[in-house]
Amino acid sequence: MMTGEQYKKSLYDNRETYFEGERIRDVMKHEHLADCVARIAAGYDRFYKPGANAVSDLMAIPHSAAELRDRIPLLHESDIVANVTYQAIMTLTTAATRIADILPEFSKRILEYVRDAQRRDIRIVECITDAKGDRSRPPGKQDDPDAYTHVIERRKDGVVIRGAKLHITGASLCHELMVIPTKAMHPGEESYAIACMVPVNSPGVRIVDTTYAPRHRDLRDFPVSAKTHMPEGFVIFDDVFVPNERIFLDGQVAQAAIFAHSLGLWERLGGLSGMAEEADQMVGFAQLIAEANGLAKESHVREKISEMIIHATLIRAALEAAIANCQVTSEGAFPNELYTNAGKYHGAANYNLMVRHLHDISGGSVLTAPSIADFENEVTGPLVRKYMGTMNGVDGEYRARLFHAIRDMTADAFGGWKAVTNVQAGGGLYAQRIVTRRYYDLNGAKKKALHVAGIDMGPDGQKTGH
Repeated sequence: MMTGEQYKKSLYDNRETYFEGERIRDVMKHEHLADCVARIAAGYDRFYKPGANAVSDLMAIPHSAAELRDRIPLLHESDIVANVTYQAIMTLTTAATRIADILPEFSKRILEYVRDAQRRDIRIVECITDAKGDRSRPPGKQDDPDAYTHVIERRKDGVVIRGAKLHITGASLCHELMVIPTKAMHPGEESYAIACMVPVNSPGVRIVDTTYAPRHRDLRDFPVSAKTHMPEGFVIFDDVFVPNERIFLDGQVAQAAIFAHSLGLWERLGGLSGMAEEADQMVGFAQLIAEANGLAKESHVREKISEMIIHATLIRAALEAAIANCQVTSEGAFPNELYTNAGKYHGAANYNLMVRHLHDISGGSVLTAPSIADFENEVTGPLVRKYMGTMNGVDGEYRARLFHAIRDMTADAFGGWKAVTNVQAGGGLYAQRIVTRRYYDLNGAKKKALHVAGIDMGPDGQKTGH
């Protein structure tokens, strides 16, 4: 396993990273990336175990519902890249299990890679979403064939890929890129059915970063995003060579969707667990700011908070159901598809309403509360403290800090990022509806309805009353 310092040294590998038009030569000296590196390094130190065969708790495969459940608080306490690495490891393990009977050599290669990644204690990010070009047309019928990542040359020792993958959290700070098809492929689209692992410093890999990191001098006004921000990478594969041992799918169109579905399962479980934690936090903020504003006993405020409590409870229940009803195989424990997708859908579909309730309860000071520095100014400090206060026991700065946290979490750059990713992460709401319907026992529901209606199915398939 690596220590934090070893992780930092591993980033000096000539990776090609860009930010706002300039190449970043040293991510550890960049004003917006240095803190991210420090957080990842701190995570390495926290979970470090000595010994040649030690495996990080963040990369170990769970083999029971209890282990699956115990992993969640560790992931909440770690950085985003560690979370994504865990999801990547579990995606690969899931895909290997699902293709084992059809593509045994690729399955074996995937599991060997997983063991090697655990041994090296590397960080991996998921590269799935392509540029896509004209969304109404499939990969093989685009004006530009590079709109979807694909193989442009096959050699005896490997392949050369070209394309781009979007929305890749932490790409510039990881070690390897897990490249998988973004959707099902069909005959004639063999070059797009490619799954492989690409080192981030491979020749031809270029990463263009954006960030929701706060751009203000005083980060105390951004108590959430200042501690959690991570760059989003636009990853470009400009004719990148991938050796055979790192290829997990190569032209088998019938199995291309397996990788996307496997990733979707773990992305949605991660999203569901994150939403459960965040929903509790929003309930807490709603109650605290209602008390600070003197409105906690107002019926309409209590009603909104009650609705937020129900929302938080249902998400938590779906998470627990997904874990308790997990599928356990020789390769590990895999969350229940139905509860994972239904819970993620419910959380994302209702998120904006919960934010609206929080803003309605809070009031306009969510956007306009004075900064912490204003409270420290000898002229303005006593005045803003006086007028931001509401009653004995509610200090003006305390109330302002609540407003700053609510704004940062739901109404600023990070809040915008959350609003979009809650919907889009894991394939969007439509994908979750499809999977939920696929795993729901619809025939069982029909039989129950027929029973209630007093209708029997005859031997010839005809429905008759009784």
